[in-house]
Amino acid sequence: MTSLWTSKAVEQVVGHTSTAPWECKGISIDTRTLQKGDLFVALKGEFGDGHAFLAEAASRGAVAALVSESSTTFLPTLPVDDTLKALEQLGVAARIRSKALRIAVTGSAGKTSTKEMLKTVLQNQAPTHGSVSSYNNHWGVPLTLARMPQDTQFGVFEVGMNHAGEIIPLSRMIQPHIAIITLIGEAHPGFFNSVDDIARAKAEIFEGMTPGGAALLNRDNSYFSFLSDLAEAKGINVFSFGEHPSATYRLLSYEKEGEGGHIIADIGGTHIAYTVPVSGKHWVTNSLAVLGAVHLAGADVKKAAYDLAAIEAIAGRGQAHKGIFTIFDESYNAQPVSMRAALDVLGQSHGTRKVAVLGHMVEQGDLSKERHEALLEPLLENKIDIVYCCGPDMIHLFNCLPAPMKGGYASTSAELLPMVLAGVKPGDVVTVKASLRTNIKPIMEALLEKQKDHPLQQRGVR
Repeated sequence: MTSLWTSKAVEQVVGHTSTAPWECKGISIDTRTLQKGDLFVALKGEFGDGHAFLAEAASRGAVAALVSESSTTFLPTLPVDDTLKALEQLGVAARIRSKALRIAVTGSAGKTSTKEMLKTVLQNQAPTHGSVSSYNNHWGVPLTLARMPQDTQFGVFEVGMNHAGEIIPLSRMIQPHIAIITLIGEAHPGFFNSVDDIARAKAEIFEGMTPGGAALLNRDNSYFSFLSDLAEAKGINVFSFGEHPSATYRLLSYEKEGEGGHIIADIGGTHIAYTVPVSGKHWVTNSLAVLGAVHLAGADVKKAAYDLAAIEAIAGRGQAHKGIFTIFDESYNAQPVSMRAALDVLGQSHGTRKVAVLGHMVEQGDLSKERHEALLEPLLENKIDIVYCCGPDMIHLFNCLPAPMKGGYASTSAELLPMVLAGVKPGDVVTVKASLRTNIKPIMEALLEKQKDHPLQQRGVR
């Protein structure tokens, strides 16, 4: 077994002693995903206390546990005062012992897909480590750092926030050499007074950057100059991506084909042709950020561009399921910017009818009614045929819909589910999108079952 950490090394970092020696090959904070050979970190948080799962951690093959209280367990334990603080210390130590070039990705939308694209293309060139899923918060970032092997050459980190001040400590932990801000838009308005405040909060990524680091900003976004000024004030070098004639990494042409499209871009003065096999112009824009980061990192841009042809949308973030009807799975999250992008993709699709199943967008604050009603515009622009809505403030959108577009409304996704199943027909193209807390995933899963079990599907008719 190749060790990620030894008990001796962790003891030196956290300043406490383990009850017995051990070596781990990974780190886990969740027994549901814990792998044999992991160190289990018993975090205490809003949704539970990891100390209650020590027995399960042991049964799943954990080699030891990092704990902050006395517990009965057969595992070796390393007692500390605060397990989250110890995890942060371990993350910083992992960064210090590694010579990895570190890239941080933040923004109002597109963080996870951009991070995943970067991981995909860089891991084909050198040992690469990065965030899994959307581990981008106060425990996700230190966990990702602590999991980083010593021989990593490229580290890719997703950084998120809900409130001002949250990104600063995460940036200081990572100390990025390159920071990508995908775009600034209407996200978390319940916690911010203006989009300017959101931009300032995202710009906190500059606080921890290495001296002379590079900020990679969306040149097509209205906040480019705002962010550029903030970066330059911190001594950060500014580069840009987009269609704008002044973009450092510039889109020259895009020809849509099927679920993706062919792109020609100017990357570092070289015209490069490549393919992105996923629907949506936002994937094209973010691919420019990816190739820009690869160029700034000194990696092979042509190889990275070639490897973009193999990327796939992530479950819950635009993954397409084709069959007797087509489903776009956008069930992981939603806010105004990403909702519009998903509806644009649906609008460009080909099917008998275009069907949107939309759930409540959380964290919209006093603007929630207005933000939900505003979705009528992209629905009409994209000629969506039928709309199903669920969640508290989606009633405001539903009430705005022309009568022929009204598929159904329910206060919960569970109540909406039978309406959607009864309404979706062969030949339809369906987008399912909502904030995670709306719990729209069961509708997505039920549609997949209907797709799989449909008699025409089983006979191979398409």
